[in-house]
Amino acid sequence: MLHIVKKDVPKTREKIIVRVLAVLAALAVASIIVVFAGANPIELYIGIFQGCFGTIHRFAATIVKMVPLLVLSLGVMIAFKMRFWNIGAEGQFLMGAVGTTLVVRSFPNLPLPIMLLTMVLVSFVFGAVWLMIPAFFKARYGTNETLFTLMLNYIALTLVTALQYDFWKDPAANGMPKIANLPNNALLPNVSGFNLSILMAVIIVLAMYYFMNRSKIGFEISVLGESENTARYIGINVTKTIMIAALISGGLCGIVGMMQITGVSGALSTEITGGLGFTAIIVAWLSGLKVPFVVLNSFAFAVLLQGASYIQTAFQIPGSVADMIQAIILFFILGSEFALQYRFVSDKTKSEVA
Repeated sequence: MLHIVKKDVPKTREKIIVRVLAVLAALAVASIIVVFAGANPIELYIGIFQGCFGTIHRFAATIVKMVPLLVLSLGVMIAFKMRFWNIGAEGQFLMGAVGTTLVVRSFPNLPLPIMLLTMVLVSFVFGAVWLMIPAFFKARYGTNETLFTLMLNYIALTLVTALQYDFWKDPAANGMPKIANLPNNALLPNVSGFNLSILMAVIIVLAMYYFMNRSKIGFEISVLGESENTARYIGINVTKTIMIAALISGGLCGIVGMMQITGVSGALSTEITGGLGFTAIIVAWLSGLKVPFVVLNSFAFAVLLQGASYIQTAFQIPGSVADMIQAIILFFILGSEFALQYRFVSDKTKSEVA
């Protein structure tokens, strides 16, 4: 019988080689799908590159797709570092967008700088509270945060649906279930497709790097993630640490809701997340919960998203084919991570090692 056992930590060179081979193998397998779709694989892959970097506007579109995924991944990373499994980034994202829309509806005439600052603060608070609820029950009663945060996603989605179809429905939308677009004084400034969310993301990345690697609370989060008993032994307040981590994790995910509706969609709706909250979980985990790798992997995923969007139009291929290409690449990348961390051994080999 075969058994799965943990491997020794691989060297950096081995990691690079395995991951590059995984991507190449994924492209080779995806080429079969592309051929059946009636396209030339080489031309299509060149098209993906052109769709991401061919013009300044395409590159801007790639970066704009990267920003929400990056900030969401950083938010998820903080919780995961503490072994608090935040599966609710989608809900925190939506609640941040709700908070942003509430600010605009309550104070529609605020000057742009004050409006943006208020929206950032309120979206942070809404996202933070949405995660601090399960964090409180986890710290106080030992509840399962995975199920708790997952279920809160659906509550947030139901709330946004009610707002979109009833309470905040735009009377000027001719009966369509739509919330009114944000006014100009609530939209992020935009230059050649690049908006202010990019600068916000840079600031967040730098702040999170310092927080996780240089701050006392960042150290306490890491220790708590390794061992709760050790954390208690050295005097760390476990409940306080959990709540602070949840505050920052949920708050970052909430800010993404503000970025998305003020810089991309222009209005709150049930479709604004696009599944990015779940993709962020994969990005954070593949990055080893390290900030620099979160940045790199977020960019790589953004290239996949933008490239897939471009080739659908440029090559007239179905959206399902583009989705399959993304899925194959992701499957092989996840497989490479498994290969780097685990190996199969037989009963005979296991007994000889023992």
